Amino acid sequence: MKRHETRTLLALTALPLALLSACDRSKGPEPGSSPPQQAEPQPTPAAAQAAPAAADTAAQPPSTPEKQVVRIAGFSTPESVMYDGEADQYVVSNINGKPGEADDNGFISRASPEGAVTELRWIDGEKKDVTLNAPKGLTMAAGKLYVADIDTVRAFDAKTGVPAGAVKIAGATFLNAMATGSDGTVYVSDTGVKIGDKGVEPTGTDAIYKVDLKAKKATPLIKSKELNGPNGLAAAAPGLWVVTFRGDELALITPQGKREQVQKLPKGQLDGLAMAAGGDLLVSSWESATVYRGPVTGPFKPVVTGVTSPADIDVDTKRNRVLVPLFQKNTVEAHGL
Repeated sequence: MKRHETRTLLALTALPLALLSACDRSKGPEPGSSPPQQAEPQPTPAAAQAAPAAADTAAQPPSTPEKQVVRIAGFSTPESVMYDGEADQYVVSNINGKPGEADDNGFISRASPEGAVTELRWIDGEKKDVTLNAPKGLTMAAGKLYVADIDTVRAFDAKTGVPAGAVKIAGATFLNAMATGSDGTVYVSDTGVKIGDKGVEPTGTDAIYKVDLKAKKATPLIKSKELNGPNGLAAAAPGLWVVTFRGDELALITPQGKREQVQKLPKGQLDGLAMAAGGDLLVSSWESATVYRGPVTGPFKPVVTGVTSPADIDVDTKRNRVLVPLFQKNTVEAHGL
């Protein structure tokens, strides 16, 4: 069920070009201004290999009518977007720098479903009482907003944004996506990579942890290189669904930490994972610039296409929209389902 080694190497080669290019452009425009135009990437062997996937995407008709798309600009490398149903707002994590750099300048934004950034730096790493380096995945539990931040899960009051504790995970290298189970358990994935000037290198720390804020500790649910760069998470009754960034697989992790029901998706470099109405899963793919939808047993079909660098997605359950942060374009898009 795994990709051939050559395909994996190609994905690892292509990823740093996208991530490092995005990092160089990470200082986003001010709210209300137009995002900067992206320069065309220079041809590389990996890009040439990826060209057929791009052609496949271009050949597909737009899956969402333009009038059903809400675009919100003004972010700075947005990695994750979360729908806060209680406040009826979108919460967005901004790396604002390099994804693995502890520079304490990351921030969390709030935006309205109508398409306006209501508070760009709601939780701001540049404030003296806040530490936030390269925030990625978001989830809520027991009135707190949890944020994945390189090797630490940070918590903030979900209403005020005031810091509410942190759990550092020893050995973690790239904490990424987050999810909350029906019992209130908070989960975080470690994609198991490090990113530098030479690109992406696997660290072998691939894992999914259960986070206990009160006890200030994290317990591995599963640690295995077989996870192949675990990224997006979605909690469900039978366990925890996870997708691979260094591959094209969806799998179920049981409460006992077993990896089951592994299946291939149409394309790889999978990032975000969210539950849609009726129990379907939504999955974002960097390789095909697409969001796929399907039942947990498959098959998965494209519902949103042409979304460059679609990162950690979520669902606006009130309006039946999928929320897609465009990592390289400093924009969040809401597409009607």
